[in-house]
Amino acid sequence: MAITIGIDGNEANEREKVGVHQLAYNLLWSIKKINDRAENPDNFVIYLKRDPNKSLPTENSFWKYKIISGGRLWIIRCLMPTLWREKKIDVFFAPSHYLPPLLKIPAVCAITDLGYLKFSGLFRKYDFWQLKYWTAISIFISKYIIAISESTKNDIVRHYPFASKKVKTVYLGYDKGRFNTKISPNLVRRTKKRYKIDSDYLLFIGTLRPNKNIEGLLEAFSLIRRKNYKIKLVIAGKRGWFYDSIFRKTKELGLERNVIYTDYVDESEKPYLIKGARTFVLPSFWEGFGLDVISALACGVPVVISSTGSLPEVGGNAAIYVDPYKSESIASGIEKVLNLGTKEYNDLVHAGFAQVAKFSWEESAKKTLEIIKNAV
Repeated sequence: MAITIGIDGNEANEREKVGVHQLAYNLLWSIKKINDRAENPDNFVIYLKRDPNKSLPTENSFWKYKIISGGRLWIIRCLMPTLWREKKIDVFFAPSHYLPPLLKIPAVCAITDLGYLKFSGLFRKYDFWQLKYWTAISIFISKYIIAISESTKNDIVRHYPFASKKVKTVYLGYDKGRFNTKISPNLVRRTKKRYKIDSDYLLFIGTLRPNKNIEGLLEAFSLIRRKNYKIKLVIAGKRGWFYDSIFRKTKELGLERNVIYTDYVDESEKPYLIKGARTFVLPSFWEGFGLDVISALACGVPVVISSTGSLPEVGGNAAIYVDPYKSESIASGIEKVLNLGTKEYNDLVHAGFAQVAKFSWEESAKKTLEIIKNAV
């Protein structure tokens, strides 16, 4: 029997997509494709603050967008009253921490991580309190909770024991059509030229914010440069919060000529930037998942990542693991990749191909849909 599913689509409707935006966007697309193929398709209403971007799935008889204009506290002031008035919505899904606090229908939310509870000092006060209390409310009222890694699931159960039976782990996926070994060398060269990259480089992708441990990466890179490695560091990501210290650290270490800050890199360029790198480095203090790790592995690029949080689940036996709290450990991990012989390098790359085969957006969407439907 077909049901009607309401979804908060705002995270997917962001133009500059990072983290949860990518999660929401890819889930929406994959859910739409599955529904279009279904013999008895469900109905979907995607709630947005503004008109959908052209990149979002197009409407059809079973897939509709509903625009509810509004400003601050949109979920409470605009979305929640609308859902109370709706008569045909059977279940609601939020691909983020933020559910409307009061609902008359069952709801499911996706939780990316609870890093703000362990590292509260790395967040702006408003963001911390909003995350802390709103996430707790969402976990309490949800029929089911989707955790994007076992690490996140364990954190949810540890902090909210009452939710232990309703937390389900659903891994994320990657775009197989874009992240692969068939990427054009010409497009790689063109992208390097665009960002003025004129040598071999290490690549970091992520928003410039404290949990990414970019300062630790800079210290590790400084150690590597002292050993006469002729390589640069490319840091690709938009400015988040508390990022001024990153630029100060770059200057203090005398790395201005050897570190390239690209700002936000569009998803269309990301495969070429990844494919051109000697290695991908993500020394975060915590991650809910690590989407770009999968993308790098799929492109045949070795990864050096933290041994904490969800990253060991994502990297499996295809990554070089480091202690994010020790710049010497990060530097050692990077050096290990730079010094790999041909056989060891190829073995690591092929281990990466085997690892990414475990992840699929279609499988993520299937499991997500199953959980949402079971909530009715």
